[in-house]
Amino acid sequence: MNVRHILADTMCRCQPVRCALLAVALLQPLISTRAGEPVLAPAESLPRTLRETGLYGPGGGRELAPGIVPFSPQYPLWSDGADKRRWLSMPEGAFIDARNPDEWEFPPGIRLWKEFAHDGRRVETRYIARRGDGSWQFAAYVWNADGSDAVLAPDRGIAALPALGAPGGRYAIPSRNDCLACHGSGAVPVLGVSALQLSPDRDPLAPHIAPGGTDEIDLRALVTRGWLRNLPPLVLERAPRVAGSSPVERAALGYLHANCGNCHNASAARVPVRLNLAQSVADPGGSRAAALRTTVQAASRYQPPGPQEYPSVVAAGHAEASVLALRMASRDPQVQMPPLGTRIPDVQGLALVRRWIDHHLSQPKEPPP
Repeated sequence: MNVRHILADTMCRCQPVRCALLAVALLQPLISTRAGEPVLAPAESLPRTLRETGLYGPGGGRELAPGIVPFSPQYPLWSDGADKRRWLSMPEGAFIDARNPDEWEFPPGIRLWKEFAHDGRRVETRYIARRGDGSWQFAAYVWNADGSDAVLAPDRGIAALPALGAPGGRYAIPSRNDCLACHGSGAVPVLGVSALQLSPDRDPLAPHIAPGGTDEIDLRALVTRGWLRNLPPLVLERAPRVAGSSPVERAALGYLHANCGNCHNASAARVPVRLNLAQSVADPGGSRAAALRTTVQAASRYQPPGPQEYPSVVAAGHAEASVLALRMASRDPQVQMPPLGTRIPDVQGLALVRRWIDHHLSQPKEPPP
């Protein structure tokens, strides 16, 4: 029995948070390299302050450095209602190779930032960069009280940082292992910069989408700048979108793609559970079919309290009996999904998923017992 089989067998029995940590521990040898290249750079190589990452221009101000451009994914990850801003920087002459539209190859030197704020106060800024040797840096920076700069968080993260406006007045800074648990389980380690997330065909029903500024970069702008090359022409001619039988299904599958598909997908680095919620640009119909096949009336390993012996991940027409909705709604550490990164459920996202289950899926003749 190999490591993936051991983990798959274990995940049906252990607590979700322990599952995530176990996944990192057991899969570390499997995701530490990809195509012969290291994925995670050593911690000692990280800049000590956010300013040293190059986000801001010279001096002590907070004006962005030249060449830093903002972007926003059309399906944002739920982060307990935090206000977020995102930027990227491309080294001169470099480009993203998009010949595989679902697995972009990011060049050495690319840098990305994501800022989190509550009540107008910056709390944390995360940083991802690819180094010249192909390895990736993941770091979290904690803003100081006067907002002049942010310093590198400890490797273990910070479990409860005081933060006004955050749930319970506390904010969690992820550990490096937490970063790896999410960014190491997909086809590529960058999650919010993709053909689907930057598609100009924005989903009007996507929860929490902020109005994009005129200076934000999208798929077409990346191509125009020469920062994205080898993208199949059809992807530009027909802007990528989730295949759905209705606008509600499109939005629900897009939401699940962003919030769950980074772990639950078909890549070699995925969490080894029979669940595929990642949407494909190359084959949108096929990825929709895979999502429905592995959720709708599909038996769940998780056994919720009650009489159901083999509950469904999604019970068509019955959100109240669907394990997916149940785990999204819970923040019991033995139940909640995602297992990391949130303290409160996403009310808006949950309402969308419940609406999809209750009104946009074919119902069986009899409801589940």
